[in-house]
Amino acid sequence: MPADPYAWIEESLATIHRADWYRSVQTIQGRPGATVLLEGREVINFASNDYLGLAGDERLIAAATIAVQQLGTGSTGSRLLSGHRESHRDLERAIASLKQTEDAVVFSSGYLANIGTITALVGKRDLILSDQYNHSSLKNGATLSGATVLEYPHCDVEALRIQLSQQRQNYRRCLIITDSVFSMDGDLCPLPALLDLAEEYGCMLLIDEAHATGVLGNTGAGCVEHFGCTGRQLIQIGTLSKALGSLGGYVAGSATLIDFLRNRAPSWIYTTALSPADTAAALTAIRIVQQEPQRRTQLWQNVAQLKQAMQEEIPKLRLLPSESPILCFQLASAADALKAGQQLKLAGIFAPAIRPPTVPTSRIRISVMGTHQPTHIQKLVETLKDLHL
Repeated sequence: MPADPYAWIEESLATIHRADWYRSVQTIQGRPGATVLLEGREVINFASNDYLGLAGDERLIAAATIAVQQLGTGSTGSRLLSGHRESHRDLERAIASLKQTEDAVVFSSGYLANIGTITALVGKRDLILSDQYNHSSLKNGATLSGATVLEYPHCDVEALRIQLSQQRQNYRRCLIITDSVFSMDGDLCPLPALLDLAEEYGCMLLIDEAHATGVLGNTGAGCVEHFGCTGRQLIQIGTLSKALGSLGGYVAGSATLIDFLRNRAPSWIYTTALSPADTAAALTAIRIVQQEPQRRTQLWQNVAQLKQAMQEEIPKLRLLPSESPILCFQLASAADALKAGQQLKLAGIFAPAIRPPTVPTSRIRISVMGTHQPTHIQKLVETLKDLHL
């Protein structure tokens, strides 16, 4: 037996360092926004998921402050015990209204929403078909469920059809799971085709709208609205922590589905309820999304401006296909990605290197906000022109 049962951890860390996969935090001071103080220095922020610039909005801050003054800092217990507040139901009704579903339920994070929903819906007698580029929370939820899990090639509808034709009849239930916006690529899932397959083969379909909520669709309802699929039967999951500037997750769908999850989703039943401040901030954000569509308009204008400038002025940096505010260009190695990220930071641009195992190939991920100014975008383009790789 080894003398130190923990010795392997140091060896594993050394391997991570050698592969240029090592990660560490970078400290941001002050409020979030289009520019931030990163380790004491002002930089233009192209690293944030705060697509509409609401995380630092005075109205969200005021709503959270009032909620803390009236209800305290914590919910003190799970929703089924001592943690339920009327504001939780107000938020759930607002989400259901935005998504045009019968009901919704709020979790304490998007990760918990995915894990809890998947494990509640399927088990050992069932099949999950998962896009290979899905978020960790979807993949881990699938594993925890105990169901048989098969991945299909990224957004490959025909490959999925073949898997369904070969496998569906062997299982009690089948659940197809996919991100709507793939967070490390920026592309969208082929939702209409996935829904057609789900209906043809008698499958449930779960879509994670984390990076689409507040961003896509005429009213900001997400990818489902963007593709004209509102009202079709599916399970919509999302987060309150990106365009909505708060914290938490949600599931939206039929009243029967939501009632079932309140009784069977372990990460809802056994977790402390969302805090009063986060609940109030998210509710305020949804109202702003509905009342101020110009925020979304400005976001998409910024995305178009940056894409056009990069394609015309820096053709050597080939962008991955994207229909979202997430723009990525690939690099040959993790070392190259780290080098590019460091050069950008030295020039006053915060756009992080994304490396394996998070993604199969290293890249720089640029996240556009509606609050970026034209000068911010111009500065990014000029800096990218001068990258030495």
